[in-house]
Amino acid sequence: MREYIEMNNLSTNGVAMSENVSGRPGRGRRPAAEVRVAVLTAAGRILLRDGMRAVTFDRVATEAGASKTTLYKWWPSPGALAAEAYFAQSRRVLEFPDTGDVRADLITQLSAFVRWLKDEGAEQPVCELVGAAQMDPDLARAWSQTYAQPRRELARERLRLAQREGQVHKDADLDIIVDQLWGACYHRLLVLKVPFDESIATRLVDHALYGSAPRRADHPEPSTPRRRN
Repeated sequence: MREYIEMNNLSTNGVAMSENVSGRPGRGRRPAAEVRVAVLTAAGRILLRDGMRAVTFDRVATEAGASKTTLYKWWPSPGALAAEAYFAQSRRVLEFPDTGDVRADLITQLSAFVRWLKDEGAEQPVCELVGAAQMDPDLARAWSQTYAQPRRELARERLRLAQREGQVHKDADLDIIVDQLWGACYHRLLVLKVPFDESIATRLVDHALYGSAPRRADHPEPSTPRRRN
């Protein structure tokens, strides 16, 4: 999955591998990968600052110093561009720490995600992207392929490691755990429209890992977290 993400970031979808950039005398043609990074950076900055409606091919091309024609070739719609730009901007939030303690790592990652939404400007853009995706199939596809599915896979990867180490039950449904954690945040954000902050992370993780029923002999506590050297 990570290899796919990296290749997707460098892909030019079959277009020329360089671009003649206007307004940059003496620079000539830039490599396609450099242009793509500039476009995604500009689009992400506009998205977080001014919202999804401000992400137009005209404005992004101007701020990125790229050709508008290039944007039309690489993305089927401004919404698809906005979705990929959101993923690029939020990538640091997607990484999972590995301290050897899955509970601590999930709390750290989920807390960072909530801060990203609530304190770092992503809340409104996420609401706009998810809402617009219901009517824009290109945006819906981009959101799923460049953000939602890679995010789930990163979570599953960390939970699979915890399963192998005995910190998560071997029969646990990892997709359900992912739904319980991040799905709860999206539900509060998009459906209930109720306030929440990063203090929710510990409660969500403990319920997902240990449940709400009293511990029984046939459901012992997970093994002690390993210590990393």
